Amino acid sequence: MENQNNVTEFVFMGLWGNKQLELLFFFLFLLCYLAVLMGNFIILLTITCSHLIEHPMYYFLCHLSLMDLCYTSTVVPRLIRDLGAARKNISYNNCMTQLFTAHLLAGVEIFILVSMALDRYVAIVKPLHYMVIMNRRRCNLLIFMAWGVGFWHSVALLLMVLNLPFCGPNQIDHYICDVKPLLKLVCRDIRVVSILVIANSGMVVVVIFLVLVASYILILYNLRTHSSVGRRKALSTCSSHVMVVILFFVPCIYTYVLPAGSENKDKEISVFYTVIAPMLNPLIYTLRNMEMKIAMQKVWSKVAHSEFK
Repeated sequence: MENQNNVTEFVFMGLWGNKQLELLFFFLFLLCYLAVLMGNFIILLTITCSHLIEHPMYYFLCHLSLMDLCYTSTVVPRLIRDLGAARKNISYNNCMTQLFTAHLLAGVEIFILVSMALDRYVAIVKPLHYMVIMNRRRCNLLIFMAWGVGFWHSVALLLMVLNLPFCGPNQIDHYICDVKPLLKLVCRDIRVVSILVIANSGMVVVVIFLVLVASYILILYNLRTHSSVGRRKALSTCSSHVMVVILFFVPCIYTYVLPAGSENKDKEISVFYTVIAPMLNPLIYTLRNMEMKIAMQKVWSKVAHSEFK
């Protein structure tokens, strides 16, 4: 049977129906987006313009900040525009583009977080072989693999959605084009597709999260043999990464593990990984990291000195 698609555009229902509340959040999300841009740009500038770029941990952090910038920019500008607009519409093609781009960048970010966990594991468990194992060639390979896996995940998801019939209505109960709210608009039985989505997104996120938790349990176990100073330094670095992982993964698990037809708070919870996590990541990685603070001071003093010349 050929898929019927009568929908040429979708209309977002948004986060809230209250116009006054939406106006308040228009300014709030605008400030959040500016904070995301500024915070992640400072991290990118600090790492690329200092010796930190030679260290695998900061090399991955640089890529993570870039992903946060790109991922947030696929979602938040449209959300801000829609909060101030009378009609929150998006064309079918633009909706599919946003779906693909958001899942591509989120997939890459997830595997960068895995690479960062691997980096910390090697640094603590095999410190003498750290620079040999985590050389630049291997770091580049991990980034390349992250893009490859992210691309595979988003293409599989996009092809799945493109083959679904949308006959109307066209109102998406969300503020972005995501697979679960789109499934609610499909005019055929979605039980099989819903299982495939859970397998493609939900179960993958759960498995990766459990792997990350296991890696940090092993790290804590191996810290027993370190000195108290070494333990404190390792725990400070690892705790930052754990906070970022929890901020990103827990809302993702809640969103993608539950089936599409279930009533839950998907759109409210998704704000955590689309806005809050990218905004807090720069603070988490800089406030508890002395190396980053020193590098930031050096870079900004260099910038200020060059301006006054």
